[in-house]
Amino acid sequence: MNVNLSIKGVSTQVAERLRARAERHHRSLQGELMAIIERAAAEDGPGLGSAQAAPLGSVVSAPSDVQRQGWRSIEDLVADQRERRRATGHVPLPEGLPLAVDIVRADRDSR
Repeated sequence: MNVNLSIKGVSTQVAERLRARAERHHRSLQGELMAIIERAAAEDGPGLGSAQAAPLGSVVSAPSDVQRQGWRSIEDLVADQRERRRATGHVPLPEGLPLAVDIVRADRDSR
């Protein structure tokens, strides 16, 4: 069963900061609020952080960040691609090169 929550009296300044945070994470305001709530709830104990227990498409916590079930980090995708290339005899991806995601994050964080 889903529950609707409402927060009253949020200042314009806080709302704008949340909208900016959501935009940085490429989420809607609703998605960003769900990620924040899931992370806070996961800190209080087990259960909410388990991807197996969460319904498809729900927000679950991961060790380093909050992600949606079924989504994979760029690091996981690159590691799988490296393994596939090794297994099939293709030219391996060079180690130590910055990932595109790292370049984008560095650029974003420099602003």
